Amino acid sequence: MLFPKLNKAIIVFFAIAFVVAGLRGYQLFQYIFSENVKSDGGITIPRKATFKQVFDTLKAKDILINEKAFKWVAKRKDYPKFIKPGKYVFYEGMNTNQMVNMLKAGNQQAVSVTFNNLRFMEDLAGKVASYIEPDSTTLLSYLTDENVIKEMGFDKHSFHAMFVPNTYEFYWTTTPKQFTDRMKAEYDRFWTADRKKKAEDLGLTPIEISTIASIVQEETIKKEEKPRVAGLYINRIKRGMLLQADPAIKFAIGDFSIKRILNKHLEIDSPYNTYKNAGLPPGPINFPEISSIEAVLNAEKHSYLYMCASDQFDGTHNFAKTLREHNSNARKYHRALNKNKIWR
Repeated sequence: MLFPKLNKAIIVFFAIAFVVAGLRGYQLFQYIFSENVKSDGGITIPRKATFKQVFDTLKAKDILINEKAFKWVAKRKDYPKFIKPGKYVFYEGMNTNQMVNMLKAGNQQAVSVTFNNLRFMEDLAGKVASYIEPDSTTLLSYLTDENVIKEMGFDKHSFHAMFVPNTYEFYWTTTPKQFTDRMKAEYDRFWTADRKKKAEDLGLTPIEISTIASIVQEETIKKEEKPRVAGLYINRIKRGMLLQADPAIKFAIGDFSIKRILNKHLEIDSPYNTYKNAGLPPGPINFPEISSIEAVLNAEKHSYLYMCASDQFDGTHNFAKTLREHNSNARKYHRALNKNKIWR
């Protein structure tokens, strides 16, 4: 009678073991393939981050449904040995296996980097650094490196022209070199054969076009006025006249908040002083937007040589063909400045 009892015990043991194994197997299956993202969210993993830092960030962002499942799958896939920096976005419905595979492969989410309405290289570095890993100091150091600028085919004055304002896709881990190389590629792509031909027809280089566009951009906020302003400066260039562009003076001073250019400002010793130096300044005074560049390439043909801000302060300008007419417009504007107590 001993063996039948033993056989029953063995059967019961294996039955229980089978059930336990099945339950454990089902649990592990759930760990791997069940949804594990509460709601759409993302994390940024810095360089040299540890697995604990990654896990703590996921926990702090309240992304995980089952924290144990993430830890178990991550360790089984050796993810702690293959942590890659970057910005990662998880979507509701993703399972743990998909999350770990994404992180282990370094399939980070691209970020949209937008920059416009900037004037100085410091502005650009600060803006871009808010999207990618390098801080503004590191990025600025690279963007002002003379060897880098020369390698790109520019000088310190013309380098602004290479950065065409737009929205671009980058990874968070983008290095200063990768950012600069990409901007050079975008610059080359922007200057198509058609645009180069238009510049050539005007007797100007792409950099000169960008330089005029930067002045036009500062002169008017009215998009419809840009081609007219561009035509005015081209007329002055063709006649060998001093540009006498106030925005270039502001750039030379380093202060665009000035509302009123005074005689003392016109005495500044700078290649950007277009009241003293003939021709164009050595480079753009900001990062001219595409609309400003297109305005120069498609400049309005007219006989205007002078312009003055409207005394209505509505952002428009009064244009003149003669100095006498311009002086009349200028007097109206100066009276308006005095009336509104605008002294600088």
